Amino acid sequence: MKYDRLLGIVMILLQQDKVTSPQLAERFAVSRRTISRDIEALCRAGIPVATAQGHDGGISLVDSYTIDRTLFTREEVQVMLSGLRGIDSVSEVSHASALMEKLSTKKNRITADEVVVIDLASHYQEPLTQKISVIKKAVLSAHVISFRYYNQEGETERHIEPYRIVFRWSAWYVFGYCRGKKSFRLFKLNRMGELRMTDEFFDARTIPAEALDFDRFLASRTFHLKAVFDGAEKYRLVEEYGADSFTVRADGRLLLERDFADYRNMREWIFSFGDTVEIMEPDVLRDDRMRQAEHILAAKK
Repeated sequence: MKYDRLLGIVMILLQQDKVTSPQLAERFAVSRRTISRDIEALCRAGIPVATAQGHDGGISLVDSYTIDRTLFTREEVQVMLSGLRGIDSVSEVSHASALMEKLSTKKNRITADEVVVIDLASHYQEPLTQKISVIKKAVLSAHVISFRYYNQEGETERHIEPYRIVFRWSAWYVFGYCRGKKSFRLFKLNRMGELRMTDEFFDARTIPAEALDFDRFLASRTFHLKAVFDGAEKYRLVEEYGADSFTVRADGRLLLERDFADYRNMREWIFSFGDTVEIMEPDVLRDDRMRQAEHILAAKK
């Protein structure tokens, strides 16, 4: 903690012409005497800190003192800031602001450009941020977490040892060892409810390399979709799967073939096109579509 405070004092002095001991004491929630000892420690370390008494007195660095930032180009700094601002979108604190503060000086203030904007939040930003915060604390302190999990098999109560927070496939997951299933699993944060960090600690397990191959969690079974879409749906296919994901038929309709790892996701996606799509494969999806149509017709009678 002391070394973090010493670094923090140096960063503040690099950005401001002069600060006072009371200001530093308030900033770091310590006594003025502690700040005085910190200044003495900085001087012993060879950092040119100057102090002045009186009305215009205070603590400052000599103007020639700077921290060498030539290790980073402007482009590298902006890439780091863009990534950190993405993390900030689901974080309770601003990491990008902290980095800008540490890299800035009185004469050269680092700012983030707006060329690349990354937003990792969703419509559930507030509960998502809270979940990430709880899981992060549990990972760092080696606490078991518990939650109610909702999937196509129903609702289950889970207790897991968390190891990673993962952003993959456009969604957030927690990777950990499930006590109930006795195996490493991946759980989607938006499907978790009543999340809490328990009082129980766990001893870190050795994670097999294959368990970190997150693709395998969705690749255990695939469903091959073959469907023909009206030409008016081209924008959706381009947006969601790319311009090379389909072929244009002679009649102007669009033929798409691709594999889905989850039947329910495939079903919901294809059904969202209404009557602008013709399902050719798989047969189980065609039958499901027929049953849906029959239910709709029966409900209208």
